[in-house]
Amino acid sequence: MNENLSAARKAKNDEFYTQLGDIENELRHYRQHFRDKIVYCNCDDPRVSNFFHYFSHNFHWLGLRKLITTCYKNQEPDLFSRHDAERAIRLDYDGFRDGETVPRPEDIGITQLEGDGDFRSAECIEILKQADIVVTNPPFSLFRDYVAQMIEYDKKFLIIGNKNAITYKEIFPLISGNYLWVGNTSMSQDLLFDVPPDYAKELTCTKKERSAYKLIDGVVKGRSQSIWFTNLDHKKRHEELILYRSYTPEDYPTYDNYDAIEVSKTADIPTDWPGAMGVPITFLDKYNPDQFEILGVTDRDNNSGLKTREYTTQDVSNPGDLNRRATSNSNFGIFGILKSLDL
Repeated sequence: MNENLSAARKAKNDEFYTQLGDIENELRHYRQHFRDKIVYCNCDDPRVSNFFHYFSHNFHWLGLRKLITTCYKNQEPDLFSRHDAERAIRLDYDGFRDGETVPRPEDIGITQLEGDGDFRSAECIEILKQADIVVTNPPFSLFRDYVAQMIEYDKKFLIIGNKNAITYKEIFPLISGNYLWVGNTSMSQDLLFDVPPDYAKELTCTKKERSAYKLIDGVVKGRSQSIWFTNLDHKKRHEELILYRSYTPEDYPTYDNYDAIEVSKTADIPTDWPGAMGVPITFLDKYNPDQFEILGVTDRDNNSGLKTREYTTQDVSNPGDLNRRATSNSNFGIFGILKSLDL
């Protein structure tokens, strides 16, 4: 019983519907990638999905060849329902006719799937093989499985995931190896999501506003630390980060257990340091693979994985100052080690 409740709660936490404005703001940076391509949204009920809305209404502007969506079995806007009577569906759409501005029902082919519509099912994998680009908001709890599938089948993708996924042992090697990177939308920008009414009620009763949700014009919007992940190139990824700080030992303490300096803010990366640097996770917003090389990541389960010399009693005479610095450093959110390719 407890296992079923836990599974149901996890499913509800996955049930976030991306807002159309967030999709439009991100997708406009990739138009050149979509011409004559088959787009597959494999976690999307077209009746409620803003991904389907975006691609169907911009089909000709993007120059798409075909749009396919599949969703988990349901007949109500609840993507993770497990009612056996419900059926998963597949939708095929190849554009509206000349003179029309919106898709007509008769232009849309809807087929009931044999299975449950899970993106991991053999049926959905066969559809995936036909696709050129996959765009969706996959279940957060299955993000590792989802990305692994994209890599296995060598697919281009643009998806939403939790910011913490950057440090997953399955995800970080893809980032450091330039097989995956963050999208154009700033990591500091809130992505808000539409949620079902019962989950909205649960949020307002059990969570704090501006933490798990926000009220927008009186409507509850789910909030999570979500960002875009992609392997589609975009202009921002190649913008050079302008550096203006100069290295001094006083401003950039070195680590006891790694030959690198600590840089607590991306804007403070020095122009003249040729070695390795520890930087916060927000650095990925400015990561240009032509300018920097990512060398590694800290242990996400150990906040003291990298220790500066200022942690040692030999360098700090005041024990109170030692404790203050240790606490401050653990809050820096040191993400990884990198070096500049320009030096």
